Amino acid sequence: MKKLFVPAAFFLCAFANAQFSVRLIITDVATRKNDDIYLSGNFNNWNPKDENYKLKVFGGTRKSIVIKDMPAGVYAFKFTRGAWEKVETTADGRDINDRVLEVKEDVSQEFTISGWKDDYPDAPKRYTASPQVHILDTSFNMPELNRKRRVWLYLPKGYATSSKTYPVLYMHDGQNLFNEQTAPFGEWGVDECLDTLQQKLGKECIVVGIDNSAHRATEYNPYDDPKEGKGEGKQYLEFIVNTLRPYIDSKYRTKKGPENTFIAGSSMGGLISFYAMIKYPQIFGAGGIFSASFWAAPEIFADAEKFNPTTVQRFYMYAGKMEPANMVSNNDKMSDLLEKKQKYIIRRVTAPLGRHNEATWRQEFADFYKWLMN
Repeated sequence: MKKLFVPAAFFLCAFANAQFSVRLIITDVATRKNDDIYLSGNFNNWNPKDENYKLKVFGGTRKSIVIKDMPAGVYAFKFTRGAWEKVETTADGRDINDRVLEVKEDVSQEFTISGWKDDYPDAPKRYTASPQVHILDTSFNMPELNRKRRVWLYLPKGYATSSKTYPVLYMHDGQNLFNEQTAPFGEWGVDECLDTLQQKLGKECIVVGIDNSAHRATEYNPYDDPKEGKGEGKQYLEFIVNTLRPYIDSKYRTKKGPENTFIAGSSMGGLISFYAMIKYPQIFGAGGIFSASFWAAPEIFADAEKFNPTTVQRFYMYAGKMEPANMVSNNDKMSDLLEKKQKYIIRRVTAPLGRHNEATWRQEFADFYKWLMN
């Protein structure tokens, strides 16, 4: 993930066909005043160095950008100096929330930038993975994509001393699941959560975490995108289904069948998890769909509409009201669509204070796991 509080892209909500002019002016920058500044947001797929959104000098030391013909809607954005390692921060180097702008008329707003991320080198992070977490492989072969990837494995506490078999949960963005040291925007704490819950519930599970890569935007999208390029989501899922899953089943004591095989992820990871459910119902019987980026792949609604499963599938559909633009409305739209089908069981969650970040998904994971194990 590259973005602060936004490991994936955010969303645009067009309220009307009207279009407006938006002028954003930076009146003062604390440091590096002569460097180029770029605007990055949900309107340009969070590209940190989009030359079409480069600010121009505007009277003295001020810089500005004018965006014409912008549809009405709610937009999230940040200023960068061309990379997410050079994104704006507070004056003492702390991350800031996305700036939000509601456009319903011509807009002109002024801003100041208090600091830059690269002015404040990060302190070393602690290794926080529990003893139940192992690196399965630092370069697991992905023949379907001709790539290699680090894969994490969480085994229940009693695995080594029992002969039991366990269901398996496959999760994306593996570097964000277990270890603060490898999570650029904070970890989910999946291992600590399961250490506690599995003891209370008496229901244990193996978790397999697959790292993302520089190809995250295409690997987690089954459809082509005009900006990001050709979708590789189908090949990525083929890797999980045809290469990784058989390996896990052959090396570890797993319960087989869709009733014991699950998948989960957030943002673009939520999108590819949802697609996995409708593409491979014979493999995945339940899915955690956290803040899915349905906006990035509108074709998925038509595919979900056409699909009629022959087996029961369970969907945990989560969205937060503090997430920008159309997150909740898209989650509701997809949930409404699924609820019309007899074989789907839906748990719809709309969190009033939910944001699009790892801290929020970490809080939600425990409820998801309780639901998953029921």
